[in-house]
Amino acid sequence: MLNKVKKWLGIEGVKLDLVLPDEVDRRTGMLNGKIRLSSMQAQRVTGIRIVMVERYARGRKTDKRIDDYEMGTLQIKETYEVPAEGQIELKFSLPFSLVESEMDSLQRSNFLTGGLIRVLKYAEGVQSTYRVEAEALVEGVALNPFDKKEVALV
Repeated sequence: MLNKVKKWLGIEGVKLDLVLPDEVDRRTGMLNGKIRLSSMQAQRVTGIRIVMVERYARGRKTDKRIDDYEMGTLQIKETYEVPAEGQIELKFSLPFSLVESEMDSLQRSNFLTGGLIRVLKYAEGVQSTYRVEAEALVEGVALNPFDKKEVALV
């Protein structure tokens, strides 16, 4: 009985780890990484969803606003058998596209206004952070394993 509850909750089940580079070149529009699946019990993974998200924050203190923008999604619809006490590594390439504001495009295109726009962004508290999230769909489990890691776009 206890083993059935553990399996249903994902305890001692599949664990998902994202293995990503620390920095990603924004011009390539592609993120290459690996997903490491490990488990204490033999289980079946029926699919994996990978998403890259930009968290765009602006404003300060009580006027602070935060929005999340999806930059790219990858659905892996293959089935994988994760052996007991075993590990599987899967390579993936996630295409993404940047959403640039008019201020960002002006900053990149014009050398003279670039410094001024950088100062304005600092004064307004504008900041973007990027993260990758992955979730595996495991057969017979209520709580699917997931992982998320931050990456720096350069």
